[in-house]
Amino acid sequence: MSEKLNRRHFVKAGVLGASMAAAAGMPALPAQAAEQFSPLAKKREIPIGMIAGVPFSRMMLGGNLLTHNSHSRDLRYVNRLAAHYNTPQKIHETLRTAEEHGINTVVIHTARGVLDGLKLYRERGGTIQVIICSVARINEGMEEYTQSCQQCIDAGVDGLYLWGCHADDLALKQPVWGTVKNEEKRADLFKKAVNTMRSFDVPVGVGAHALEVVEFCEQENIKNDFYIKTFHHHNYPSANLNFDSSWCADPGKVIEVMSKVEKPWIAFKIMAAGAIPPKNALDYAFSNGADFVIFGMFDYEIDEDTRLLNEILAQDNVKNRARKWCG
Repeated sequence: MSEKLNRRHFVKAGVLGASMAAAAGMPALPAQAAEQFSPLAKKREIPIGMIAGVPFSRMMLGGNLLTHNSHSRDLRYVNRLAAHYNTPQKIHETLRTAEEHGINTVVIHTARGVLDGLKLYRERGGTIQVIICSVARINEGMEEYTQSCQQCIDAGVDGLYLWGCHADDLALKQPVWGTVKNEEKRADLFKKAVNTMRSFDVPVGVGAHALEVVEFCEQENIKNDFYIKTFHHHNYPSANLNFDSSWCADPGKVIEVMSKVEKPWIAFKIMAAGAIPPKNALDYAFSNGADFVIFGMFDYEIDEDTRLLNEILAQDNVKNRARKWCG
């Protein structure tokens, strides 16, 4: 099966995502602003699921806005706007607001400053869990990748996953992101990367934009605990612009393939990077099989989005969906 993700799609969308992973980052919070948080004031509870014995909230906070890496089609000023809003203090406030509304996990990548920023957040009294992917180079020796994963573990992360760009390049017949230089034995490198993460005592996942990644893992019996897979419908105006505007090439095929997968599925890009309203996105994702969702949110959106989450999860079409709940 092919999701028909062509080279132009990845060049247009991928150059932004892959290059900004190295350039963007979480700014440092000045020491004088790093006072202890007041006791957590819980404002909402949301459902929890289990992955490899660890409790994760059904809605997880996305990390892109926190690292000033937003997908905004051709509106390139949006990243700078996000950076001016999401100051170091505001990032910590956002994480705290997420915890107050029942979100116990943030999903993020190893952009500059992320590990230090999360460490400081916890030193201030924050308890949010972290699922992280390393963007370090993957090669035959695995030295750089192993060292990066170790740094994540030393920082106290709660889960590791294979970056979707790495996974796409390693599983697809034709690499599209340019993150993996070794064009031979890419399947072997894929397995080495997962085994490297599995050497640490945390849940291990595989990220993917291309559905072929999931199919590869299932066919090769890869020992991952969960998937982080893009998923959204195409019922929005810019879906076919082919310019950083679509992240799920064939949603119907995703539903079909994932219906047979018996591992927790964390869906991301379910709002197509802001093009689909939250309520519609949540309904589509959960009713069609997702077990968890990643939501990129500014702090002022968290209250409404967690309220909508509880509303959607209580619906009959979600509770009685075709795919069984995993996690």
